[in-house]
Amino acid sequence: MNEDKSRDNQENKSWLNKISQVFSSEPKGKDDILAFLQEAQDNQLLDSVAYNIIQGALAVTDMKVREIMVPRPQMVVVKASQSPEEFLPTITQSGHSRFPVVGENYDEILGILLAKDLLPLLLNSNLQKFRIKDILRPATVIPESKRLSTLLDEFRSNRNHMALVIDEYGGVSGLVTIEDVLEEIVGEIEDEYDFDADDALIREMDDGCCIVNALTPIDEFNEHFDLEFSDDEFDTIGGIVMQHFGKLPEPREAIDIAGLKFVVLTSDNRRIRSLQISPGTGTTSID
Repeated sequence: MNEDKSRDNQENKSWLNKISQVFSSEPKGKDDILAFLQEAQDNQLLDSVAYNIIQGALAVTDMKVREIMVPRPQMVVVKASQSPEEFLPTITQSGHSRFPVVGENYDEILGILLAKDLLPLLLNSNLQKFRIKDILRPATVIPESKRLSTLLDEFRSNRNHMALVIDEYGGVSGLVTIEDVLEEIVGEIEDEYDFDADDALIREMDDGCCIVNALTPIDEFNEHFDLEFSDDEFDTIGGIVMQHFGKLPEPREAIDIAGLKFVVLTSDNRRIRSLQISPGTGTTSID
């Protein structure tokens, strides 16, 4: 018993000495800070969540907007020339809350449309008098080279949640949101359709549909749905679905494949994340 107490006391003194060293001399770099924090986590003085957030915050100081922006081809925009009947389906299907509004092309940014500003349209039966330019918010424009830490500080000070990114020639190369920056610090912000590591890849729902992780291996998907998708080109069902779309689909986009209806529930700027599967309205070839 005395030996255990003596060992514990020695470990505590050693740890206190390390703390005093940290505060008595400046760390030589981020690696020193992370090494100290890692040891604090190993000694259960810092939980993994706090460690990951601090690690993410340190990483953000070195990152630039071009590393996390949504690239131009994947931007969901509204054209100023569109009528409400034309652009409302885009807004409802995307699930986003903010949209760049463009003129003749993507480089002519007129402003930002907030979905909530369209609520009065629900009470206004005379859409002929609607002018989208009357409700636009100013667009924030930033260079690709801006540091994420600086951008986050600007987002907080000016209360903007989206910025348009321009390249060295002044053309729009993408967009970035405050959520994109925060996810680099705290990790991916998930919703009810995202999957934890311990979740089943395929969930049976009460309405007869299935919620499927897009990373589900093709052989497991085939076994569950009694299908014969080939795994020669893709390993996951998300790859198969994206191949049939011929692009990276937006949330709520749907397609029929092999007698099933595939609805994209969530996706990011790189891949499909989750799908809803239900009986289809028609049949599309597996090939």
